[in-house]
Amino acid sequence: MADDTDEIRIPAEDDAAVEAAVLRQLLALYPAQVPFEELMREVGGEPEDFSRRDAVERAVRDLGAVGLLHRNGELVFPSRAALRLDELLG
Repeated sequence: MADDTDEIRIPAEDDAAVEAAVLRQLLALYPAQVPFEELMREVGGEPEDFSRRDAVERAVRDLGAVGLLHRNGELVFPSRAALRLDELLG
């Protein structure tokens, strides 16, 4: 019998994976300031996938709360702290 625990992910793991995807996308596009809707299309997938789009919205909110990205109106971009971390981890 196969162990199905590899298939089970808890919401915090899912959120962390989406946060990582959002931050990677913003770092890859830097120095561009990315419109939120473009980020949503790139990371959030199909418009019909509400749960994925909701996860991207939470990721932007939570990454902003911990100082890893900034949002200026509809534009989203990595913070200096995120850029420095990316530089250090190379």
